[in-house]
Order: sequence, then structure tokens, then C-alpha cells
Amino acid sequence: MTSLTSQHAPRDAKIKPISGLAERLSRELAGDVLFDQATRGRYATDASIYQITPVGVVIPRHQEDLKIALDIARDAHVPVLARGAGTSQCGQTVGEALVLDTTRWLNQVVEFDPDARTVVVEPGMVLDHLNAWLKPHGLWYPVDVSTSAQCTIGGMAGNNSCGSRSIYYGNMVHNVEGIEATLADGCDVNFSFVDGFAEGSREQQLAQQVKAIAERVGHDIRDHFPKVLRRVGGYNLDLFDCQNPIPYDPNGRANLAHLLIGSEGTLGVSRRIKLKLSPLPEQKVLGVVNFPTFYQAMDFTQHIVKLGPMAVELVDRTMIELSLENPAFRPVIEKALIGKPEAILLVEFAGQDRDAQLEALAVCRT
Repeated sequence: MTSLTSQHAPRDAKIKPISGLAERLSRELAGDVLFDQATRGRYATDASIYQITPVGVVIPRHQEDLKIALDIARDAHVPVLARGAGTSQCGQTVGEALVLDTTRWLNQVVEFDPDARTVVVEPGMVLDHLNAWLKPHGLWYPVDVSTSAQCTIGGMAGNNSCGSRSIYYGNMVHNVEGIEATLADGCDVNFSFVDGFAEGSREQQLAQQVKAIAERVGHDIRDHFPKVLRRVGGYNLDLFDCQNPIPYDPNGRANLAHLLIGSEGTLGVSRRIKLKLSPLPEQKVLGVVNFPTFYQAMDFTQHIVKLGPMAVELVDRTMIELSLENPAFRPVIEKALIGKPEAILLVEFAGQDRDAQLEALAVCRT
């Protein structure tokens, strides 16, 4: 039997390279370099059940810091892990790597075009902060996930976030127009529409390579990619032949940025992200549809979505009972219930025409 000590390098052999990495990062970066045990312990967890202690943590103060940190990590052969709020539930933001936390300083609006309804933000921008900034302009970013007060745009791009209103607005992949990212070799690439790439550019070369892969496995993509809206696992190799119920681009243009969406940071580190915005709806109506059985609620959903709602959320009996136990929620819940339903559907219609919304809501009631 091989002893445990012979399977691993001596403790000093691990400490010295890490110490050298920390010293170089501290010397060359303006931001924070945190290799202490307490910080590494904090970043060892996220919203998942997993716990993996990182090599160290870098909080870059500006874009140049981020670039330098990636260069140093590459020279030291240390993996990097870009991290936002750590709200992912499958362990995507923990790992034995150099964690890059962009939430403290790389969280600004870089460009804004209200006429084109686009905004460019840094990856550490929190979703609620962005929507608060956009509200005076009558616009919002509609991928409204439940963790909107904490989650960052970079993290949302990494896992192709959906949100409760995705049946109307789509996922992140439907609402991202471009990503400026740094690749593993240190090259900066502007991922955007393929037909706009300059001849012979790195972007065009990457697009040609990705397209060749997609064409080679085209049969598998068409036969096995789930044709569902909320497909958030794996690479979006179908960007040239979209298998999603909602086109990635309304005009059918291939956009290489869509390959990065949902890639969990494995293809590059996002530095700036260009988002497509939507007008804030002026009118909203909400219907609470009661069902005697859970099965009926599930079955009826397929008919409700054909009416074009902005959101449909299922609430089962367990959640109803828990809400009734809360004195703050009980009066509202009791008012919405008819008898003792086993499940309810919360159906939201929104837009500019209130009469049209009320008409659609009336159909739900019948």
C-alpha cells in the first residue's frame, strides 16, 4: 500500500510557490491580495453544499489590475476563478484556484445608449443596482432572478441566468449583445456578431473554429440539444443553428458572445458586458388561479403560456401553508385563496395596454 505522504508533495513545496505568488501579486497590483486563512475560508463556500479552499483571493481595483492578475496566474500555472456574489447552487464559484472578486470595484456602468437600449457594464455590477440606475430612463434589464439584490451581471452571464419572466424576455443568452473578455493566453477578444469581425482577426479565427466544431457535430446538436427555453448546461454550440424556442438573436445573426453565456468562466474572463435593455412596463395585472389538485395546475400551465403572460409561477400546498403561518403574509394569502387549493398559479401580464392585459387575465379565470 502506498502511504498518504508519498502521494502528495511536501508541505513546504506547496507553501513556497503560493507565497511567491502572493508576493508578486501584492507588489504589482493596486487592489487587494488576500491569502490569509480567514479570507480563503470565506471564499471556500457559496450557496451550494460544496466547500473548497481557494489558493488566494484578488480584488482588482481596475481593469489593468484584472489583466495583471491573469498574467501572473498564467506565469505561475495557477488556475483562476472569476466570482460574483457566490449565489450559484452547484459549486460553480468555489475551487482550488486564484479567486478574482470583481464586486468591490469593477462594478460600473461603462457606456449607455438609451436610443439603442443598450448598456455596457463591468462584471461586478449587481443586477438591482443596474436596474435602479436605469429606472429614471424608463428601461430595465429583464433577466430578473430571485437573487437580484446580490447577483452580478458577470455571474449571470457565466451561468446563463433565467429569471421568473424568462418566458417573455428570454434568458441571459437572449439579452447579451457582446462581451469583452480575456482568454487563457492573455489575448483580449471582443465577442460579438460574427458577421462584423475584421478579416483575419482573432475573433474571426475563433468564430471559424467554433463553427467548424458545430458543423462537425451538427447532427448531435439537432437531435440531442433539448429544445427548451431554460437550457443552461454546456456550451451554446447551437449559436449558428439555434435550437432554443426563442432565437438567440431576433434577426438570426450569429453572435460569438452567446458561446460564453453559460460557460461558467471556462472560456475566458469577462471584462465588460454589453446588455440589451427593455422598456419598463407601464401597466401590470396579476391573476391568482386556484386549483383543487397539483396535477391540474401543472397541466393548465401549457394553456396559460399561450396567452403571452410575462410570468407564470407555481405555488404548491407546502408553500401556501408556510405563508399562512407568517402573520405578515397571512391576510394577503387568505384573500387570494378560494377554499383550500392544492396549488395556485401566479400569472402576470404587463405592458402598455391595460385593457389587453385584463382581457388575457379574464381568459385565465375561465
